[in-house]
Amino acid sequence: MTSELPSSRRWLVLGICCSALLLVSLDNTILNVALPSLRKDLGASVSGLQWTIDAYVVVLASLFMLAGSTADRFGRRRVFVTGLALFTAGSALCSLAPGLGWLIAFRAVQAVGGSMLNPVAMSIITNTFTRPTERARAIGVWGGVVGISMAAGPIIGGTLVESVGWRSIFWINVPVGLAALVMTLRYVPESRAPRPRRFDPAGQLLMIVLLASLTYGIIEGRAAGWGSPEIVGCFTLSVAALAALIVHENRRFEPLIEPRLFRSAPLAGATATAVCAFAALSGFLFLNMLHLQERRGLSALDAGVHMLPMAAMCLVFAPLSGRLVGARGPRLPLVMAGVTLTASGVLFAAFEAESSDPLLFTAYVLFGIGFGLVNAPITNTAVSGLPHSRAGVAAALASTSRQVGTSLGVAVIGATAAAGTGVTGWWIVTGCGLAVLALGTITTGRWAARTAERAATGLDRNSPDRTRTSVTTP
Repeated sequence: MTSELPSSRRWLVLGICCSALLLVSLDNTILNVALPSLRKDLGASVSGLQWTIDAYVVVLASLFMLAGSTADRFGRRRVFVTGLALFTAGSALCSLAPGLGWLIAFRAVQAVGGSMLNPVAMSIITNTFTRPTERARAIGVWGGVVGISMAAGPIIGGTLVESVGWRSIFWINVPVGLAALVMTLRYVPESRAPRPRRFDPAGQLLMIVLLASLTYGIIEGRAAGWGSPEIVGCFTLSVAALAALIVHENRRFEPLIEPRLFRSAPLAGATATAVCAFAALSGFLFLNMLHLQERRGLSALDAGVHMLPMAAMCLVFAPLSGRLVGARGPRLPLVMAGVTLTASGVLFAAFEAESSDPLLFTAYVLFGIGFGLVNAPITNTAVSGLPHSRAGVAAALASTSRQVGTSLGVAVIGATAAAGTGVTGWWIVTGCGLAVLALGTITTGRWAARTAERAATGLDRNSPDRTRTSVTTP
């Protein structure tokens, strides 16, 4: 069992899992730096740039839940290895894409592999680090990898784009992916849920239809016309898919998205917080990279250097957040994250931070602090208080929420940029920060812990694994 591994082996497993997160995180941060080069080289519109990101994240979000339950059934290491192989192959194909359409298609191939990495890696970590304090530290390290990717991504991406070209940003995934593949086969033990969940093909299809139709409608709405039959049909289809998904999942004994999980206020709050935080991040990166390179005329490398204050703060505060969660619970880091994300958005929306280097630096620092603080409590609360047999599903739900947020952030805030109303996008980022603050206050504390305990008790009645992770409260 992974819970009985020696300490050194447990941390080695964590390192391997973090390498997978680094792959996926670097891919997004590096791609943001390359967007202006892609636009020039491939003649892409703003909506085309949005699709290079959202084709990836929509597929990720659609398949995360399936990947989590598949890993619980067939083996977490087996699915993790398959994901590494597909992601590495997809990266190689992206570097060879002859046009924008092919690049978007190969990004989808990448995403199929990526869907088997993050949620499955988190499930491996959850089953490896069973003590709450040690698990919080491990999750803090996991969150710190996001900071590393944000710090390294702009510099690595800027250097590669400026010296070799945008295709080279995908080359970097190949050696890292192959090394992680070899290490996983050698050091990561296999694990499964005691009683695997049944597949839910109808629920999976409805989720794909919901996310794809909603994203398409938002991205293409301005060009096609918000009142056009095509766009109205997309939004109608997304609403119908959502309603059908809710009805279907409530009727299934083992649904793809278990409605009973949302009786836990910490988990419900974590999923909503993830959507808001990652919508803010994706919009923040999208708007800033276009501004720095297209309006200020900076090179890709110089734009990456400008973003370092934000990335450095994220790198510092992500592991600190993990320690805070372990020592004092999720409320403090979530509230601090909400305050700083909101303050950063206000500097852009109300004080035009782009026009002043001191204001821009301050806004970057505040956003980096906020995003660094928010990741660990999201992950910790998503899996806290639930039976280990639900680890894959809970971790996948948290990962899905992150990708839904990224997709919506790029789609909605990118649409404001395409319409020439970037300030609206910054007010949306501000609103996301306020939502993180409100959710962090409401869905933590003793009341929230009691709802998680009641939800876990209900889940235990249908689970042979009655060992639960503990809920960390302030």
